Amino acid sequence: MSKSIAETEDEIVEEFELFDDQMDKYEFIIELGKKLKPLDPKYMTDDFLVKGCQSKVWLHAYKEGDLVYFEADSNSSITKGIIAILIRVLSGQKPTEIIHNPLAFIDRINLRAHLSSQRSNGLTSMIQRIKTYAGAFV
Repeated sequence: MSKSIAETEDEIVEEFELFDDQMDKYEFIIELGKKLKPLDPKYMTDDFLVKGCQSKVWLHAYKEGDLVYFEADSNSSITKGIIAILIRVLSGQKPTEIIHNPLAFIDRINLRAHLSSQRSNGLTSMIQRIKTYAGAFV
């Protein structure tokens, strides 16, 4: 059984609390992106591109049983790390749980406060796209 969204959010908050310096947090986000499983090139097309991101972000979703899984890639190391965090929290969850989750951990780790306005808009676009995919699987 996979972890709940809340359990994974708590884990991420604990990991971010280990860092006092914002640059260390950025390095951690970049490292998370490096660990993201490579996306099949067939999904790196305009059909899978997340609109509203400064960087290119490709997002693919599929359903197995009653759970939705996400795969993604980006041409930016920070953005790739951010999508990796979202995938860690939301992949392998039920569509309704994905749609209705407020993703409070984003504020708990103070992520938006340290992103440029364009990256913050990109984060919002990624979340909206993930929730749109989940809605299609309800």
